[in-house]
Amino acid sequence: MAKDASFDIVSQVDEQEVTNAVHQAVKEMEQRFDFKGSKSEIRQEQSAIILVSDDEFKLKNVTDILEAKMVKRGISLRALKYGKIESAAGDTVRQKVDLVQGISKENAKEITKLIKDSKIKVQASVQGDQVRVSGSKRDDLQAVIALLKKADLEIELQFINFRS
Repeated sequence: MAKDASFDIVSQVDEQEVTNAVHQAVKEMEQRFDFKGSKSEIRQEQSAIILVSDDEFKLKNVTDILEAKMVKRGISLRALKYGKIESAAGDTVRQKVDLVQGISKENAKEITKLIKDSKIKVQASVQGDQVRVSGSKRDDLQAVIALLKKADLEIELQFINFRS
């Protein structure tokens, strides 16, 4: 009997890369002519990023700069969850962007259902904020990875701890 192989499905964001992307975006905003004299800023707080600007148009530009820097640093835009735009002090607008860490229970259920519906001979189990997939054949596990990469899920997935 072959020993079971397994891997974990997680959704993580490298916080250091996020910090680097925020710093790069702030530097670009300081150098751009269209932001001279503007009250625009980007600041990072724990697992969120706060965007502030003069109006919604400039806020959109700030968001575009941040997203470009995130993509350049290898951070998926699916890891960003935008809050609603709200008024702030001094005739400015503010938007909170949360960093999605971990797989929610709903997404974990969706992933396990997707795996079970595929009829691939593996077992998927939810373990906290990650999903462990195990099976007797490596090819089956690789088929699950390919299936999940093709699936249109609302979160970014990473596959770690591949053991055989």
